[in-house]
Amino acid sequence: MELTTSTTIARPREEVFEYLSDVANHAEFTDHFLVDWHLLREDSHGVGAGARFRVRALLNRFSWADTTIAELVPPYRIVEHGRGGKFNRIRRVGVYTLSPGPGGTTKVEYSFESDVRLPSDRVMEALGGAWSLRRQIRKSLRRMRTILEEGRDRGRRPSVAAR
Repeated sequence: MELTTSTTIARPREEVFEYLSDVANHAEFTDHFLVDWHLLREDSHGVGAGARFRVRALLNRFSWADTTIAELVPPYRIVEHGRGGKFNRIRRVGVYTLSPGPGGTTKVEYSFESDVRLPSDRVMEALGGAWSLRRQIRKSLRRMRTILEEGRDRGRRPSVAAR
């Protein structure tokens, strides 16, 4: 499955990049469908920072997933790699691309791709997983815009996972 969506935020690109390069901030704007966030290390900023969370979705029996920042190209691009599903067999890649917009704004484009190989996983995706995920990601970008522009609707920051 591949999907791409975007929004424009009335903030400088460097500020948006700094916000997105801290994986702990992602829980603030995705907590309507990604819950129970736990950081994978104390430093939640930069390459190697990651988190584990549950994906809240209809008929989702294997809800745990993770993401790790794999690449940072300041202030242009952030690439996250992760896994989810049964036995973490579904590979996931998320890419934030930041472009300067008119009047000091920033266009944020988010691309998500998952590598679903087994027929059972394809069936789950076809039963609404792709449609629902697209809707949830659009909502999360709107929430991120509200947080950065207005400083409101912030969710709870995650803690470091216990060993």
